[in-house]
Amino acid sequence: MNDQLEAREDCEPTPDGELTLRLIPTRNDTNVHGDISGGWVVAQMDHAAECVASRIAQGRIANVALESVVFMSPIRIGAAVCFYTRLLDIGSSSIRIAIEVWTQNPNENVRRKVVDAVFVYVAIDEQGRIRRVPR
Repeated sequence: MNDQLEAREDCEPTPDGELTLRLIPTRNDTNVHGDISGGWVVAQMDHAAECVASRIAQGRIANVALESVVFMSPIRIGAAVCFYTRLLDIGSSSIRIAIEVWTQNPNENVRRKVVDAVFVYVAIDEQGRIRRVPR
C-alpha cells in the first residue's frame, strides 16, 4: 500500500480533458506588468469551449455563464498555452464545459496548470432564441 502511495506522489499532475487549442501569446497579449492578460486567456478559453459546445449543439450557441474562473499563476511571454476541455453536463438546452489551461515555458520541461474554469453555453436558433440540444 505504501508503494502505491509513493508512486502516486511521484507522478506529475496531468491535464484533464481533450487538447482543444494550443497558442503561443506575444507581447501584444500582455498586461501592464508584462504577463499575459487575464482577458486574453478568458477569450481563448471561450474559443476553445465554443468549439466543443457548438459541435454538441450542432449549431449556434451562446455563452451564458462563467461558473468559475480561477487563475493560479501568471503566464509568461513565449510560453506554449494549451487549453483542455471536458464536457461536464448536457441539459435540455445548456452545455457545461470544464476548461483547464496549462503552460510550458520555452526553457523548461515542466507543464503547469495556470487556470481552471467552467463555462456554460445554451443552444440558440438563427433568431437567437433558446432551443433544445439534439440528442
